[in-house]
Amino acid sequence: MTPAIPSSDLQDAAANARLVPPPGAVPQRLGDVRVPVPLVELFTIAAEYERAGKLQEADRLFNHILAVAPNQADSLHLSGLVAFRLGRMDEAVAKVEKAIQHGIDVALYLRNLCEIYRTLNRLDDAVATGRRAMQLAPNDPLCLHNLAVLHYERLEIDESIACADAALRIDPDLASAHLSRAEGLLIQGNLTQGWEEYEWAFRIPGVPTMMPPTDLPQWRGRPFDDATLLLVADQGFGDVIQFSRYIPWVLERCPDVVLACSAQMLPILRQFLPASRIFHEWQDCPPFRAFCRLSGLPRLHTTRLDNIPAPIPYLHADPARLTAWAQRMNGLIPGARKRIGIVWAGRPTHNNDRRRSARLSDFAPLANLSDVALISLQKGPSTDQAGLYFGRAPLVNVGAEINDYDDTMALLECLDLVVTVDTSVAHLAAAMGKPVWILLARSPDWRWLMNQDDTPWYPTVRLFRQTVARQWGDVMRSVAEAVTGWAGQDSKKPSIVLVKPD
Repeated sequence: MTPAIPSSDLQDAAANARLVPPPGAVPQRLGDVRVPVPLVELFTIAAEYERAGKLQEADRLFNHILAVAPNQADSLHLSGLVAFRLGRMDEAVAKVEKAIQHGIDVALYLRNLCEIYRTLNRLDDAVATGRRAMQLAPNDPLCLHNLAVLHYERLEIDESIACADAALRIDPDLASAHLSRAEGLLIQGNLTQGWEEYEWAFRIPGVPTMMPPTDLPQWRGRPFDDATLLLVADQGFGDVIQFSRYIPWVLERCPDVVLACSAQMLPILRQFLPASRIFHEWQDCPPFRAFCRLSGLPRLHTTRLDNIPAPIPYLHADPARLTAWAQRMNGLIPGARKRIGIVWAGRPTHNNDRRRSARLSDFAPLANLSDVALISLQKGPSTDQAGLYFGRAPLVNVGAEINDYDDTMALLECLDLVVTVDTSVAHLAAAMGKPVWILLARSPDWRWLMNQDDTPWYPTVRLFRQTVARQWGDVMRSVAEAVTGWAGQDSKKPSIVLVKPD
């Protein structure tokens, strides 16, 4: 979901600060000279640091202010938000709660405290705080948007959509509320309306632009064959893998296509286009008539649950890489053990990572099985957890040998099953038609829908959902039981039944 503390809130807090400096000023060292700096000026500098993302500098200056004026509400509030962004959650809560005690207009503080509570999984406190903020500021659409995000977190989807609708009645152009509404509609399976609202995703203030400014139009899906169409591989790697299935549909309408993407996605996207038609630097972009994001293609295709395109598999391993990895795996894991690839954590900077990622220790029920071998596909900082592994099943840690998605796809072909949290590896294995079991947070991403253990996007996927937020114990016990029953079955033909819409 969209973060509920947008930067514009912080700018408003700084602009409207009611600062009452104590007698004198705060001494500061400028060069070799100690000079008094008025409190208001120091606050302004600290707020500018915060807006510029210089959080350490802002943190230091706010602490100077609070040492002199410990009950100054605006400084407490902004200092708390800086602590929040630096990961010091207990400090963030204490400072914003204290700001509420000493503030005058506290609706803004309550609104942001609601998001902090949500991040800490204190959902009941978040609801109470969000409702109090809305009572104090009934015409503030951001209070309603926060509640929309919170209700999604609690899987109260009708309430989430209702709050987003109420916010949009106050401010029809509030992009974050449109996106909240989109995610609510999509997770309910209402794709037609959901895609329309999803178009607002890139209008949210502070969201990085997907491409340099241009006066050229977005493609509306109409065929043309006398000019170039630019596709942009926007959003995360998993999104790119999921929506790359639409490229053949685009080529039927516009045969002259170029594609902009990050360099890491080349092994995926060159399976649809020649490498010469794919570029990673904007200065290499050829002239084009129109452009379209990959994430905008489901809308143009008018995708519903019963007409999702692309037969599975639509991605394949490179034969040479596959030969090399097959030899490697046969040497590491001889015998009849089931080879299960695992990924326990996603990218730490993902805005939903606190909910979607697990720890390797959470995989203990699977690790205690005697007839399996676990192959770590984990990349990034969480790979260090492999050093603390203990379990009956051997753990083969080859993450450091995986250089790119070509390696990953080849390795996936050597496995019987993949068990992973919601990461790009889940999409990759599923797009290759491999059996993949995805571990979902209590409030999952919209694409996995609700209350079902399969997905119309990928027929070889099985979904395992948390019943308690941020607790993986029951999920992994279910996985271990399912692996025990699954062992010996043909891994190419998992028994998955799709739920068709009425």
